[in-house]
Amino acid sequence: MSVSSAAGSTGLKAARTVLEGSALLARPLVRGATAESGRGAQDHGADTGALPVTVLIVPGWRNSGPGHWQSLWAERIPSAVRVQQLDWAKPHRAAWAAAVQEAILGAPQPVVIVAHSLGCIASVHALASLSPEALARVAGALFVAPADPERRALFEDFSPVPAHPLPFGSIVAAGSNDPYCPIRMASAYAKSWASTFVRVPDGGHINIESGHGEWPLGWALLGALVAQARARAPIRAAA
Repeated sequence: MSVSSAAGSTGLKAARTVLEGSALLARPLVRGATAESGRGAQDHGADTGALPVTVLIVPGWRNSGPGHWQSLWAERIPSAVRVQQLDWAKPHRAAWAAAVQEAILGAPQPVVIVAHSLGCIASVHALASLSPEALARVAGALFVAPADPERRALFEDFSPVPAHPLPFGSIVAAGSNDPYCPIRMASAYAKSWASTFVRVPDGGHINIESGHGEWPLGWALLGALVAQARARAPIRAAA
């Protein structure tokens, strides 16, 4: 499924419409968060009583700095775990994927992945080599502005990108004018991963440079995935 969403309240309404049609959206991740106030999540705090998941933040190349929506979310979600890499400047597929796998296996609750850029590709590689039992620990994924590793020699180690359907609910959100990945490529990723595709007009790389700080649309999409994870049967925590 694909939907084109504008930023702000219009984008949230569009996202709600398509996700309700996909039976993904229940109640919001945070009580009181609104499209008009990007601070809603911060002001009201995470609904920890309704968050039976570990939100796994997976940044891309060079990490996500202060003010990036991934960093803001990591600060406000009590259950968030941020994947760290030994070398953010010189990425290697094996090491990056292994770090994601380690975080998944060590999480005390079912995992919802929130990845950006090259972090999306690292996450998919990590998922591709997990055992069925380990893969069952993942309850959802939000892939934002996935990178095209063939467009930059530094990322060629991440090619080819796995193209297998994922066994859980997932969303791919991509800017229509992302300089690092053509929209048609992002759409192809979504189709191959069996993900809902959200096209963000003029969204760029959905980062600080393209004007996305709090990014309320993304917060609503994460809420949809958490709602779906909440409805799943419990997954046994790591020993």
